[in-house]
Amino acid sequence: MDFDFEARTIIEALRSGIPSRAVGKYFAQARPRVLADIEHDITMVGKTGQSSGKIISGKYGEGKTHLLNTIFNYAHDNNMVVSMISLSKETPFNKLYDIYRKLMANTYLPGKKQPGFIHVFQEKLTLNSNISSNMLLYCLERLDTDRLFFLLKDYIHTNDMDEKALLQSDLEGDFIPNTMVKSIYFRVFNQRAKFKVNFVKSRHYQDYYYLMSNLFKNLGYDGWVILFDETELLGRLGNKTRMDAYRNMGRFLFPADSLESVYTLFAISSSYVEDVIEGKKDNAVIDKYFSETPEVYLKVIEKIKEADQLSPLTEDEMRSILSKIVLFHFKSYDWHTEVDMNDFYDKVSAGGYLLRSKIRAAIEYLDILYQYRMKSHITINKIDSTIFEKEFSDE
Repeated sequence: MDFDFEARTIIEALRSGIPSRAVGKYFAQARPRVLADIEHDITMVGKTGQSSGKIISGKYGEGKTHLLNTIFNYAHDNNMVVSMISLSKETPFNKLYDIYRKLMANTYLPGKKQPGFIHVFQEKLTLNSNISSNMLLYCLERLDTDRLFFLLKDYIHTNDMDEKALLQSDLEGDFIPNTMVKSIYFRVFNQRAKFKVNFVKSRHYQDYYYLMSNLFKNLGYDGWVILFDETELLGRLGNKTRMDAYRNMGRFLFPADSLESVYTLFAISSSYVEDVIEGKKDNAVIDKYFSETPEVYLKVIEKIKEADQLSPLTEDEMRSILSKIVLFHFKSYDWHTEVDMNDFYDKVSAGGYLLRSKIRAAIEYLDILYQYRMKSHITINKIDSTIFEKEFSDE
């Protein structure tokens, strides 16, 4: 059998419901208004250098992650660096220094399928290069602390590969002690490094975000797109830490001038407002903990409430997606048959409520048609949540 490997990958990704950049590449036509707004914002960030952020909301299975993958591809096509992570218990948004490390591990340079950028450091941050001079000057003049000035200077001048690896890991978010930065500096330059401000990662971590945003521009990229998925998991944080997470969201949605050419997009469940902001009475929590400075928290909460909602696909958009699924299914299994698209659309439309369910129903329909050369009737029953509740209660 001769089949198209990429098409098979896309069909299997759709069948499993696992978001995929490949799927985002070929199924980007849905939600044209939301997509056009985001693409416009990213273009403006690239042109003006002024950072901005946005929130999109949608129901579970309605395509939020798919939209992020579509934006991922758009940003790469427009010469922008992309970082994408899902928030979780292990990636709490109330600690941006931990978020930084996760972002660095999931940063993709344009045209690269695998994450990573340290090799660019090795190529560009060399003795007497213009980029090295620019970055050292930037660290001295623009950042809140001068730790990164000494660290970069160490990195550029040391010939010890172990030291270089340590300094690289620090730039990737595995912060090394200040004493180690100073020790390397003393060994390389035979001078003591005196920090003007004692660097504390929980207080000064933003210097690293600022540095990276400037560095990517210096390396010739048009900007940095940061994509946060599963933002609704903020709702699992405690009251105080959730407020810290709101404050951190504000740093991306209303960024300081030091954050250059960065566009940030948060994807959040549409039930967040009802379940968390109203359900957990966030305004009352703000009054309790931050009565003197409530503005930044209230601005973020309003931004969440006003987030663009992903509405269900129109019939034309759904038909367009089904046509592509048929085409990719044919390529995947090296077959072809006549498909009555009206009948196909009717069966899939009745096959489930969520977009994810409809797509799985479409693939199942084509699977049966492929194996038995006969049409099938697709039904999706409602999941009986009572069974799962009983299982949990028995533990």
